[in-house]
Amino acid sequence: MRLYLSSFRLGDRPEHLLELLPGGRTERPVAVVGNALDAEGGEARAAGMERESAALRALGLEPVEVDLREHAGGGPREMAAVLAAYPLVWLRGGNVFMLRQAMAHSGADTAFRSLLERDALVYAGYSAGACVLAPSLRGLEHCDDATAVARVYGEEPVWDGLGVIDRAFVPHIESPGHPETVLLGEVSAAYRAAGTPHHRMRDGSVLVVDGPRQHLL
Repeated sequence: MRLYLSSFRLGDRPEHLLELLPGGRTERPVAVVGNALDAEGGEARAAGMERESAALRALGLEPVEVDLREHAGGGPREMAAVLAAYPLVWLRGGNVFMLRQAMAHSGADTAFRSLLERDALVYAGYSAGACVLAPSLRGLEHCDDATAVARVYGEEPVWDGLGVIDRAFVPHIESPGHPETVLLGEVSAAYRAAGTPHHRMRDGSVLVVDGPRQHLL
């Protein structure tokens, strides 16, 4: 299993992202998933996706958007075939509940778990893209708007994470200038009071998993 999980955008160690690619090769297209922005207006979503693509292109990668909404109802097998065509999938930040719902509707949740177990791709991303891998999303509603799911999908949010990592992921901790740093500090404090294990991530820091090796950088 190969993971590159950042607090904010690419973080301070993007060279470690490239090292996770087979042979460090960057010529193949990589997928970008922006469904954490699905509650945003069209222009805001497009601008957010372009920022991600520009940052990845600066690393020598060729980003291609994979919109999970286009695969709703297709199921895990279809979604796995789509995702497995890319050596790396980058999941940007935004609303973790919107991202989780899009994963559930498309079957990407099951597909990602299967592909990661087989080490078939690199899963990379930041903020919501990392948070969704935890066992549970409970507590993150203090920062992200869980009611957006009802507005967009007309249903209750999925509260279970993918369970790929063994603890919660809390980004933007002690990160002056980030608008969510105070709220997520409160999320971390609540987790600590409840005895909930979690990664406390400052902007710039990354969690890298490469098989049995795990590094917080």
